[in-house]
Amino acid sequence: MFILEVTYTAPAERVDALLPDHVAWLDEHYAAGAFLASGRKNPRDGGVILATAPDRAAVEALIADDPFVTGGVGTYRITEFYATKTAPALDGYREQLPG
Repeated sequence: MFILEVTYTAPAERVDALLPDHVAWLDEHYAAGAFLASGRKNPRDGGVILATAPDRAAVEALIADDPFVTGGVGTYRITEFYATKTAPALDGYREQLPG
């Protein structure tokens, strides 16, 4: 499992101009099952996405196509973790620690 934290690197008006394309990008990856939750940070200096992917390289490929990245208004920090405990609704995403 991955926590994707985007930090805005441009003024809000440039971010807002790309927001519809970013939302369409999010929708595409929700439909594919890669994203589980997302939203703006407070204060509004970026956002967070909870994602699932086979490995870090797959996540890096996903975020490379984010309009915030291609438009030069955001950069990502990727945190990988093992979801060894989940809410019942997320049981299908529960992971085992590597042996």
